[in-house]
Amino acid sequence: MIFAKRGFDVIVASATLVFTLPLMILIAAVVALDGGPIFYLSSRIGARGEPFKCIKFRTMILDADQCLDEYFYYHLSARGDWLQDRKLAFDPRITPIGSMLRRSGLDELPQLINVIRGEMSLVGPRAVTVSELENYGSGADLDKCMRPGVTGLWKVNGSDDVSAQVAFDEHHMHNWSVILDLWILYQTVRATSTKRAAT
Repeated sequence: MIFAKRGFDVIVASATLVFTLPLMILIAAVVALDGGPIFYLSSRIGARGEPFKCIKFRTMILDADQCLDEYFYYHLSARGDWLQDRKLAFDPRITPIGSMLRRSGLDELPQLINVIRGEMSLVGPRAVTVSELENYGSGADLDKCMRPGVTGLWKVNGSDDVSAQVAFDEHHMHNWSVILDLWILYQTVRATSTKRAAT
């Protein structure tokens, strides 16, 4: 299973990277217009618990942390929402192009490089931070034994519940096949295409 899945990842990720390279160059040029870095490197936990830098197109303004502090100063209720689940109904840090990239999922295209380097898989458990992994309980061991995925059952099912995500990850690990991964990839592309059409 491990070698078959790895071979599948390398072949599909490499082909997709070549196919989408012109689009990625265009996105990189637009993101760089404000003078900031093109990519955002986020520390995540990989297989065997080893940390790695997850690569995404930058979707936030420069000095994003300072902006968030100022926003909370004028919107006290938003601070409570942020402390509870690290999400905001309106995030002032996200750039206009960043908002479009997030809705379409195009900000995650650079993760193909993570896949080729062996840090991620095309399909697998969600790539979590150290602080997020603490919420997984016994499911943390499951996440550590698999390469995190660019997408997965947790994504196509749209679940934010940790216990549900762990259950999806367990199902994927015990029932893995090329057909299942292809189905998940198809559902991911279908979902992101629907989002793009709706915006």
